[in-house]
Amino acid sequence: MVIADVDPDGGIRVVDRVKEMVRLGRRTFVTGRLPAGAMDLAVRTMKTFGRLARARRVERVHAVATSAVREAANGPAFVRRLRRETGLPVRVISGADEARLIFRAARHALGLEGGPHLLVDVGGGSVELGLVQDGRPVWLRSLPLGVARLADRFLTADPPRAGQIRQLERHLRREMGPLLDRVRHAGPVQAVGTSGTINTLVAMAAAARGEDAGRLHGTRATADEIARVGRRILRADADARALLPGMDAKRVDLMPAAAVLVNFTLERAGAPEVVACGWALREGLLLDVAGAGSRAGRSSGARRRSVEALAARFAGANAHGRHVARLALQLFDATRGPLGLPAVGRELLEYAALLHDVGHAIDHDRHHRHSCYLIRNAELLGFDRLEIDVIAQVARGHRKQVPKLADPELRALPPRSRAVVRALAALLRVADGLDRTQFGVVKHLTCTHAAGRTTITVDPGPENAELELWAAERRTDLLAKLLGRPVVLREQRQRASDRPTRVAASSR
Repeated sequence: MVIADVDPDGGIRVVDRVKEMVRLGRRTFVTGRLPAGAMDLAVRTMKTFGRLARARRVERVHAVATSAVREAANGPAFVRRLRRETGLPVRVISGADEARLIFRAARHALGLEGGPHLLVDVGGGSVELGLVQDGRPVWLRSLPLGVARLADRFLTADPPRAGQIRQLERHLRREMGPLLDRVRHAGPVQAVGTSGTINTLVAMAAAARGEDAGRLHGTRATADEIARVGRRILRADADARALLPGMDAKRVDLMPAAAVLVNFTLERAGAPEVVACGWALREGLLLDVAGAGSRAGRSSGARRRSVEALAARFAGANAHGRHVARLALQLFDATRGPLGLPAVGRELLEYAALLHDVGHAIDHDRHHRHSCYLIRNAELLGFDRLEIDVIAQVARGHRKQVPKLADPELRALPPRSRAVVRALAALLRVADGLDRTQFGVVKHLTCTHAAGRTTITVDPGPENAELELWAAERRTDLLAKLLGRPVVLREQRQRASDRPTRVAASSR
């Protein structure tokens, strides 16, 4: 279950998630009936979910059932029991609806611009596939090839025998090979995994690289990494699989089927990598209920909306953050060449500036560190993990000590990203200093690179920028080091016509 607040304009903020594995599909696809024990557990779980929803003062509840209930002979009776015993409005949705809702969630969370992208959701009873180009579905399909179904039918030994694996691969070639050939012909740039099963494989690939999966959304794994993880899974029995780094203990019995299915999908489709998406069916249903997400077709829009929502939550109107962002972007445009920054750095710097003070909601003295924590752990959509880390570390570096290469958190990044963090933090430090009073005194700035130094000229209009210049001068050290020249700040001289007129009046 996912619970969220919905703004009047359709903005969504997730406030709670809870999950219980009830395994309605286990053996159902062999026997054709839902197991009594699984139905009892599902009823108890839904009652608990209902109590939590009431405690959270939820105003609208929507509940859906998918493949296992759709296909089971006793599925309709089970739905009637759920409605009767829990009071929740459960309805059964089609495979086509499932694919559409998953696509809607993935588009909202990652944008899916450019492409083409292969969308992959691996459930217990079905697999949802989609080919997406520029945020729009070329086609969406739901196939009866879920991992619970495949495990019960093909992989009955533990670990599975080689013959069982070959039989399963032949089945996949028959059932989804032609569809994946169409994907290969389109030339996918990546696969997007939207289920816990496929994302467990991504987490295991990340663990094999020595990374802490932490926030899995946006984490990437190459097709070769997924294949290596799959071979380790298929060689191990359940007890050994449970000990593999990154493994979700609740999915141990289904992971051999998942390994075969996902590896076959990526290889046959020619997808070079898979990115984990934290939003899937439940979030797609939420977007449907809220009437939101239809205008979220571009990742840049999803990115900005999620950043603005986080800033509003912890910094209110955020006038200071917005002004610092404007100054930081002016600095970026003037120094991008000498600093050797990539074009995407401009967007990441803007978001770091908008969020650099959100940590004040927790504590003043260490707010830069709290800002870093909030950025890393918030549900920022449309970003991959590396981009989130860059934004968080730039925000952390806006005050006190400059980001040092010896810093363990900085060393965890790729070398190129370390350089980007230091350069963007250097710009943010100066921009933040130029709004020291938080009154927006500095209206505009320009930079010149001449005579062996960089001069930043600020325009305060008719106001006094003495405090701003004092604060910014104390924060130019890193920027000067990266530019390899002194950085000098000066105030633009006003023309006589720009000076305020002093008027005296008297009366008798």
